[in-house]
Amino acid sequence: MRQSRPLGAAAFAVVALVAAPAAAARPDSGDTAWILTSSALVLFMTLPGLALFYGGLVQARHFLSVLMQCLGIAAVASVLWLLVGHALAFGGEGMLLGGLDRVLLVGLARDELRGTVPEAAFFVFQTTFAVITPALVIGAYVERIRFAAVLLWSALWLLLVYAPVAHWIWGGGFLAHLGTLDFAGGLVVHATAGAAALAVARVLGPRQGFPRHLALPHSPGLTLAGAGMLWVGWFGFNGGSALAAGGDAAMAILVTHMAAATAALVWMALEWTRHGKPSLVGAATGVIAGLATITPASGYVGPLGGLVLGVLAAVLCYPAIGFVKSRLGIDDALDVMAVHGVGGMTGSLLLAVLMAEGLGGVGYGGDGGLLAQLGAQIAGIVVTFGWSLAVSWLLALLCRATVGLRVEREAETEGLDYAEHGESAYNW
Repeated sequence: MRQSRPLGAAAFAVVALVAAPAAAARPDSGDTAWILTSSALVLFMTLPGLALFYGGLVQARHFLSVLMQCLGIAAVASVLWLLVGHALAFGGEGMLLGGLDRVLLVGLARDELRGTVPEAAFFVFQTTFAVITPALVIGAYVERIRFAAVLLWSALWLLLVYAPVAHWIWGGGFLAHLGTLDFAGGLVVHATAGAAALAVARVLGPRQGFPRHLALPHSPGLTLAGAGMLWVGWFGFNGGSALAAGGDAAMAILVTHMAAATAALVWMALEWTRHGKPSLVGAATGVIAGLATITPASGYVGPLGGLVLGVLAAVLCYPAIGFVKSRLGIDDALDVMAVHGVGGMTGSLLLAVLMAEGLGGVGYGGDGGLLAQLGAQIAGIVVTFGWSLAVSWLLALLCRATVGLRVEREAETEGLDYAEHGESAYNW
């Protein structure tokens, strides 16, 4: 509303002093709307995006079980994140874990802020990350795992791996103090999931017919639909990690899109060269590899960085699939380690180079430079991957000794849909 006459200097100063605290206490409506929208996009990545992407890659008789695993993990992770997970990751200032003062979000006020957004909005956004990370590991153990083991392993893994690593890097823990950067989860999400995939798949054992006599994906169309949903949702995943609706979010989305598109093209070219034809499943896998690889660097690099990481995502993740299955002999069924693990660690390492101002990145702040940042990134990769690998292995052994890890051979043949859930995805 326009004033009838201008305020005097003294009156203006008084008004400013009185109004400043109230203005500072209010959330920014644009930032809040963006974080809430991003939260919806990231949840959309798991349900239905990841469910359809993985579901289309399995045999028809196991399709419903993949959907159920995604749904079950989403529910378990959400409740655990409220009970204690968020507190362990973001509730304190310890070097290894947060505090327990925010268990059940006790004392959370509606007007409490995290930066320019309500703390409740920040919590919801982080909940969706806690949902999708253990859900990524589903790709390693499809078609042969007990549903009870999925729930137990995922719950324990969330508290013992994901929450601590999130605190180490995003919650002010020791890796953050070391200078390790991870804009949206190359280490916290993708490296930990890749390591977990190796451990669980190794303890669980390979599918029947591995490696030479495995059935083809039952629905590449569903896989592409899921990949498309993941691609769209990733805008919230990376763009939302700016925690504000501004230039950082816009650039993160730009480089995310370019990395995904570039990786898809290069992956198609690799298949075309090797097999004479590009496949739909391969192109969709290339998209996901590009998205995983750009994730840790998305807030630090420019468009050139997006293109470079898109190329490297395909060039490195494509042969990694064969290396894990053939050289290591591990049936990581849907290539979680090769795509998410290798991609996430590649982006985490190379962001140290591509964040240089001369390459369009944000540059190196403080006294640090390329070598210092490379050291911090290597330390982050070694610590997060090693911790997740060791703890994931022990949790798989624990599940095998308690609720049982693998279904009976007859159940694998019959299909997990009916054997574990008493229903079928397709009634024909």
